[in-house]
Amino acid sequence: MEDKKALKITVIGGGSSYTPEIIEGLIERHHQLPVAELYLVDIEAGREKLNIVGALAQRMIEQAGLDIDIHLTLDREEAIKEADFIITQFRVGLLDARIQDEKIPLQYNCLGQETTGAGGMAKALRTIPVILDICADIERLAPEAWLINFTNPSGIITETVLKHTDVQCIGLCNVPVVMHNTCAEMLEVERKEIELDLIGLNHLVWGRDVIYKGQSQLDKILSRLLSGEQISVSNISDFPWEEDLLKSLELLPCPYHKYYYQTSKILEEEIEAAENEGTRGEVVKKLEKELFKLYQDPNLREKPAMLDERGGHFYSEAACDLINAIYNDLGTTHYLNVPNNGVIDSLPDDAVIERTCLVNQSGPHPFNSEKLEPKIRGLIQVVKDYEILTIQAGVNGYYDAAYQALLLHPLVDSNSVKPLLDDILAANSEYLPQFESVIEEKNL
Repeated sequence: MEDKKALKITVIGGGSSYTPEIIEGLIERHHQLPVAELYLVDIEAGREKLNIVGALAQRMIEQAGLDIDIHLTLDREEAIKEADFIITQFRVGLLDARIQDEKIPLQYNCLGQETTGAGGMAKALRTIPVILDICADIERLAPEAWLINFTNPSGIITETVLKHTDVQCIGLCNVPVVMHNTCAEMLEVERKEIELDLIGLNHLVWGRDVIYKGQSQLDKILSRLLSGEQISVSNISDFPWEEDLLKSLELLPCPYHKYYYQTSKILEEEIEAAENEGTRGEVVKKLEKELFKLYQDPNLREKPAMLDERGGHFYSEAACDLINAIYNDLGTTHYLNVPNNGVIDSLPDDAVIERTCLVNQSGPHPFNSEKLEPKIRGLIQVVKDYEILTIQAGVNGYYDAAYQALLLHPLVDSNSVKPLLDDILAANSEYLPQFESVIEEKNL
């Protein structure tokens, strides 16, 4: 690697509990990724967590015997300047805003979730002004950098960046990696030996096939799911799929499909959880307190196992493998959020989709696709139109676009759109400068 450029990597949201995942990923790939400088940047409200996570990161690097300079800073411009790769993993409003995103929709008997539906819109509206501000810095200070976006809702934020800035951006999610790795476990083969043909949107992606040594293994995987095995993530209930659903679908669903395919059951569980142990955000808030206590242990020099419960398991696999593929021109396959560019003929070219891609030094290249089956095409189209309208609302402060986005979304009760939207805008007013005049005009 002597003739390769030493790397500067920046993590925006560096005080996140996820950061040890990134550190672990960089350590495991140090022979391929010559990282010289790692900048962890956060905001004033995240200073304490940044210092805690940064100290753990330093101990992990020292334990690995690596020569990486770790910088902890609140100066975003310093962190971005001349960076090669920039990872975004921030949450505007922190976990209290997430809990609000979960609870407000429940008041209207709608699913409360941080990445889709009404809650997902609220998170997107808060995040869009911030990501655009960050991208203005990237355009000025690191125009050649790759932005690896892990900030949710990943598809919406990635599409916002690609439509409204000149930044090279790729969206990431750990869900496809969970699907891939679980399928490998079910088949009792190495992870690197299989490949999934994934297509759809972020948190709305289907597996058309699972390939092992050139042969389809999809039927075997679906049989395992029919027998009660699960492809699960920690923030979604692992109750089994309905038999007729799987048999008629004949595709591999992702865990988030339970919101769409088994809505009543998961809504019932959400309402019960909110009344008892708390929403997922409230559970995560407690878990994070425990994690940061662990992180402060001066003897801790590795990512703690408890972090796998946080919901971002396999984060480092997705992010660091992607960086590695670009930097070393590997030509490997990854599951990414990228511009459609004709892959799905029923969507605009500039719409962001989630797709199996080949990645080399020029970036991601999504695989071509057969026409979508009607059983998934309609849902993809409706949710994408919701995303397009949400971006219009988030960028411009358009109330009508936000209204129509909620009206379209399958997880929102059409009779509740106006009061639900008004509650979202009122509750998030301090984070919505683009809606300032609307909020004032409507006295929200």
